Amino acid sequence: MASSGTESRRVTIHDVARSAGVSRQTVSRALNNKGEIHGSTKQRVLDAALALGYRPSRFARGLVRQDTISVGLVIPDLLNPFFTEVAAAALEAARAHGWHVLVYDTADSAEEERGTLQVIASQVDAVVGYFSRSEDEIEKLTRGLPVVLIDRERRSDRFSAIRIDGEAGVQAAITHLVEKGHRRIGMLDHAGRAEPSVRHAWFAAATAACGLDEGPVCRADQSVEGGESALETLLAEHPDVTAVFTFNDIIAIGALRAARRLGRSVPRDLAVIGFDGLRLGTLVEPPLSTVALDTRGLGALAVEQAARLLTGSGPLTPDELVVRAELRLRESG
Repeated sequence: MASSGTESRRVTIHDVARSAGVSRQTVSRALNNKGEIHGSTKQRVLDAALALGYRPSRFARGLVRQDTISVGLVIPDLLNPFFTEVAAAALEAARAHGWHVLVYDTADSAEEERGTLQVIASQVDAVVGYFSRSEDEIEKLTRGLPVVLIDRERRSDRFSAIRIDGEAGVQAAITHLVEKGHRRIGMLDHAGRAEPSVRHAWFAAATAACGLDEGPVCRADQSVEGGESALETLLAEHPDVTAVFTFNDIIAIGALRAARRLGRSVPRDLAVIGFDGLRLGTLVEPPLSTVALDTRGLGALAVEQAARLLTGSGPLTPDELVVRAELRLRESG
């Protein structure tokens, strides 16, 4: 098993040589299947490399061409258009570098995510994506690969992280609703987490800043059907709600459908504002108001940071790794 020292950095050929009790040259011959060493020595080297989680650096060996680099993109749900937009932008950015991208869909499942991480280290040169697992576990499973976390605060210097800052955008959304006369504003939050989301925290802060009591919150699955069901529950329990802010645009689109079925005109009887800024939001009726992110910029930024980590050209700073959201008003709000 790798020591705590090797868990905090990429395992090197020196570590394998030390563990197997051989020279670096012998490790190189064994890993490259050269015939100049004894079979038992070769097996000892291979066993040591496996135990340490050693993954030869193709950069260090000078064997990399641009068109041989592969990046693993891990997303929770390809059926969610937000992640599809981010993935499309990441693929475009990777193509500009001449790189290959392997896309992994974890189905928003912690177990699927773990299984993906278990196999990913042998297939790619860097990892970019959305993860719910702890940093310690991600570190052990990625075995020293460069990793860029999306929409997550990093807790150690081992990782890079792209932070989503929607606080000002949510504040603008709630302020707009209050200026339109709404005093009872609810929220449809993400149901897939044990604790309230950071977007709920932004919502609570925004309503307080506007002098309102925090409105009722109902959890919703991240789907159109989830948004429909959650809005029906929210309005059944709190019929005085006249506006809702939702965790994302998919949930908001479901809320629009439910409002129409319940006979509530949008935005006259019920204003709806989502979060994400999906292009799909312009196609629904009425067009969806949203706190919008630059999904293309987000995917491209993730690949750019991976490129900097791989080439050693100097990573972007935490201040440069922030994507801010802004209110985009359409007809639903």
